[in-house]
Amino acid sequence: MRKTSLPVRDLWEAVEPLLAKVERPSRYIDSEWGVTRRADAEYRVALMYPDAYEVGMANQALQILADRLLAQADVSVERVFLPWIDMAAAMREHGVELFTLESCAPVSECDLLGITLPNEMTYTNVCEALDLAGIAVRAAERGEGDPLVVGGGPCAHNPEPVAPFFDAVLIGDGEDAVVEIVQAHRAARAAGLSRSEILASLARIDGVYVPSLYSAGPDGRLVPTPGAPEQVRRRVLADLDRYLPPSCPVVPYADVVHDRASIEVLRGCSRGCRFCQAGMVYRPVRERSADAIVRGAMTALACTGYEEVSLTSLSSADHSELEEVLRRLARRLEGTGVSISVPSLRVDSFTLALSRLLGGGRTSGLTLAPEAGSQRLRDTINKNVTEDDLLTTIRAAFAAGWRRVKLYFMIGLPTETDEDVADIGSLVERSLAVAREAVPASERGSVRVAVSVAVFVPKAHTPFQWDGQLPITEVERRQALLRAAMPRKGVELSWHDPETSLLEAVLARGDRSLADVIERAWREGAVFDAWSEQFSLARWEAAFTAAGLDAGSLASRELSVDAPLPWSHIDSGLAPAFLLDERQKARMGVTTEDCTFAECTGCGVCGSLGADVVLAGERRG
Repeated sequence: MRKTSLPVRDLWEAVEPLLAKVERPSRYIDSEWGVTRRADAEYRVALMYPDAYEVGMANQALQILADRLLAQADVSVERVFLPWIDMAAAMREHGVELFTLESCAPVSECDLLGITLPNEMTYTNVCEALDLAGIAVRAAERGEGDPLVVGGGPCAHNPEPVAPFFDAVLIGDGEDAVVEIVQAHRAARAAGLSRSEILASLARIDGVYVPSLYSAGPDGRLVPTPGAPEQVRRRVLADLDRYLPPSCPVVPYADVVHDRASIEVLRGCSRGCRFCQAGMVYRPVRERSADAIVRGAMTALACTGYEEVSLTSLSSADHSELEEVLRRLARRLEGTGVSISVPSLRVDSFTLALSRLLGGGRTSGLTLAPEAGSQRLRDTINKNVTEDDLLTTIRAAFAAGWRRVKLYFMIGLPTETDEDVADIGSLVERSLAVAREAVPASERGSVRVAVSVAVFVPKAHTPFQWDGQLPITEVERRQALLRAAMPRKGVELSWHDPETSLLEAVLARGDRSLADVIERAWREGAVFDAWSEQFSLARWEAAFTAAGLDAGSLASRELSVDAPLPWSHIDSGLAPAFLLDERQKARMGVTTEDCTFAECTGCGVCGSLGADVVLAGERRG
C-alpha cells in the first residue's frame, strides 16, 4: 500500500523543456487565477476531464466537485486534462508521466483519480490518460499502490463499454457521493484493508458501481457477488440550495470553450423528449432559488473579472423565476458592461420580456431546437412545440434585435419519412421569411439562419433505447434529400458526421465486450475522436473486425423489449413500464405533458430516489 507520507514529486523540470516544442503550451502550465493548492494534504484527489484543456475547463461538474472536496479537511484537489497529441508524444519520448496542473505532480501518486465521462467519443482518451500516467489500463491489473480510478458523468448511466477500465463508477449527482467515497477510502486504508476489500466497501455507498463485483449470468444479465447490490441506484441531490455554486472558479490563461462565469440555475428536465437521455436521467427538476443564483453570479463575477455570466441548465428558460433573476442581475450589473446569457432556450419558453432582459441579442445569436420539420414527428418525439410556436418566437426575437438564429434538427428519428426530412427545409424557409419580415428593410441582408443537423443516436434509459440507428448509406441519402430542400440564400447548413454518430450509437448501447474494441482502437492510434481532424473510422472498423463484431449491425439493431439490457443493473429511477409506454405513445403520435405544468406522468423518479420536484416559484405553461 502506498505511503501517503511520501513527499510529492514535482515534474516541472522535466515538463518545462517540452513546452517550447508543442502547440499551445498554455494548456500545461498552472497558476491560473482562483487555483487552490494544498501541498501538505494527507489525501490527494486528481479530477480529470479526458479531453484538451480548453474543452475541459468549460466543464462545470469538475469545479463543483472540486469545491465540495476542498471543503474537507486534509484533502487536496488537482485538475488533469489530456495532453494534445504533440505533447503526449513528447512526454513518452522523454519519459514524463501524466501530471496534475496545480503541482505538476505525477497522477499515479494521487490517492484517487476521478474521470468524467462526458460522451462516448472520449472513451479511448481514458485509455490514453491511464497509460500516460503509468496506471494499468485494466482495473484488474492494478496493484495495491495504484490510485483508485473512479468514473462518473453522463455516460456512467451505461458504464459497461468502459467498465473494465474503472475500479468504481459513480452513477448520478456527485456533490455528496464524492465526499462519501473519499471518507470510505480513507477509513478503509486506515483499517489496513486490501484493494479488493476497499472496493467492496465502496460498493455499499449508494450510487457507486464496482464493475469487478459483477459478472454475466446465463441470460446476459449482470449478476452481483454476495454483498453487492443487484441494482445500483442513481444518486440525486434533492436540494440544489444546499451548496452554493463555486464562489471563485478558476480563470484560465488561454481561450477556452465557454470562457465566462457560469451558474447552474436548475438541474433536471421533465419536458420528456423521447430521444433525450439527459432529460430522462437527470430528473426530477430541482430549481435553485433566485437569491442563490443572484448571489452566486455576483460572487463569481467579483472574483473572476469575467464580463459575461451564463445561466446554465438543460433548459434554463424553464426556471420559474428566471425573469425575476434577470431583472435583479440587470439592476446589479447596470453600467458594468457585464452581459447575461441564457444559452439553453426552448422554442416555447422565449418571451418578449425575456428578450428585453437579455438585451436584444444584437451581438449574439439565438439557439432553438425544433428537432423535426413536421408536427407529426415532433409529436412522435414529444417535443410539444408547434410551428406557430417557432415562428412566433423568431418573429419576437428579430423584432427585438436579434439578427441570427440557429436551429437544431435531427434526421433518422424513429418513424421518420422522406416527407418529414423535406419538411425541415420548408420550416427553415418559413423561419427565414418570418425573420426578414420582422426587421427593417435596410437590415434584411444581415438576417441569418444557421441549421445544424444531427443524426439520431439511441441512448440508454430513454423510450427509444430499443430502437436502432439508420445505416450510414441511408443517413447520407436523407442528408442529400434535405440539402435539396433547403433554401439557397441566408441559410448556413452544417452536419454531424454520420461515421462519428455510428460509433456513438454502438458505444451508447454496448456491453463489456466493447472494452476490447475500445482498447484495441486506442492502441491503433484512436484518440481525440471527438475532434473531426483526428477521427478515423478505419481504426475502429479494424478493431471491431478483430473482435468478430460489425459496427453497422450493432448500431442499427433493434433490441428486444423482453431481454436484459447491458445497463439493466443501473437504476435510473425511471420505471421500465413508463419507458415502454412512452415508446408506444411515440408510435401513436400521442404526447405527454410536462409534469411541472400538469399532473404526474408516472415516470417513477420522484420518491424512489429520495427527491421530488423543487420549484422556486410557479411555472407558467
